[in-house]
Amino acid sequence: MASGYGWGGGRSRCFAYWQEFQKCYARADFPTECRPQGDDYLECLHHTKEAARAKAIQDEFIRQAEAKAKEGQKAADILSDGVIVGVGLIQRGQEQSK
Repeated sequence: MASGYGWGGGRSRCFAYWQEFQKCYARADFPTECRPQGDDYLECLHHTKEAARAKAIQDEFIRQAEAKAKEGQKAADILSDGVIVGVGLIQRGQEQSK
């Protein structure tokens, strides 16, 4: 991986991040100074932050879908009790006499 050649013979997708990290590490007095570059390189390799974000989005989508289904279930329970619900197709009262 660090050689810069990928499986297809060209540059690997994370080689630029590796070069950034390597350049910083060569210049730095303390290795901890290069933590952001190392994190970027590892994110490029493993996509941990991207996967966590995708999981959070999926969990929120599922939560919203369950909430909508629960609201729909409440409406279905009201309708199944035999209560007549008007849908506004027939105008009643004063509007009918006009």
